[in-house]
Amino acid sequence: MPISKRRTARRAALAAVFAASLGLSAVPARAIVGGTEAPAGGAVMVLSSKGGVCTGVVLAPDTVLTAGHCLADAREHRVHFRDAAGAPVLVDVAAQALHPGFDAGAAAARRRSIDLALLRTATPLPARFAPVTLSAAPARAGEILTLSGYGAAKPGDPRSTGTYRSLGLPVIEPYGPSRILVWLKGAGGGACQGDSGGPIAGPDGAVLALSAWIGGACGGLTQGVLVGPQRGWIDRVLGGWGRSARWSE
Repeated sequence: MPISKRRTARRAALAAVFAASLGLSAVPARAIVGGTEAPAGGAVMVLSSKGGVCTGVVLAPDTVLTAGHCLADAREHRVHFRDAAGAPVLVDVAAQALHPGFDAGAAAARRRSIDLALLRTATPLPARFAPVTLSAAPARAGEILTLSGYGAAKPGDPRSTGTYRSLGLPVIEPYGPSRILVWLKGAGGGACQGDSGGPIAGPDGAVLALSAWIGGACGGLTQGVLVGPQRGWIDRVLGGWGRSARWSE
């Protein structure tokens, strides 16, 4: 299909914005305060035209689950990864769905919000981004879960984003036994800007929740949205797209 000069220029401008949001430079990139570098597996980055950076997990070759607020800051988004040579790749988004229970003002007003969203990419992602397995298992207080993401290693430093890192953290009380949320906190660190939408996985590697919020400074209290209670919505949206998620039984 022929592409107009105007459209080509617009895409080039958007690509420049997305590249700037990554802070692409010679500065070493890290993520997750206190974490260690880990294989990305089924995780990609979700970038907005306003410079927002989030993490997302792959559910199907062209489908990504991320945090709802990652889509609320701008009208246009791209899925980002690096190719085998290390060059940045931006993939267009063909469709998106915010959870109907998402409330953009929930944190400030202390209201309930289901901070999840689904993206369908215009073209399939490389096969190396294998779909993750989701889990409806409950999170138990004291249980060690693995928090991962592409976010900043230093608060307020976008140049420290871009490398996938992981950290084991315990589920804490009195927040642990929630019907829709899980909270993690430990001395080792925690999530930071850019980790929203990143997986929180159990010992078997299945994803129980996605990071959605941090309390106070980066590396402190990390809140995640449990995916099990939202299985009906996830499966319904994916079914409408002719896709399906993998769930552990």
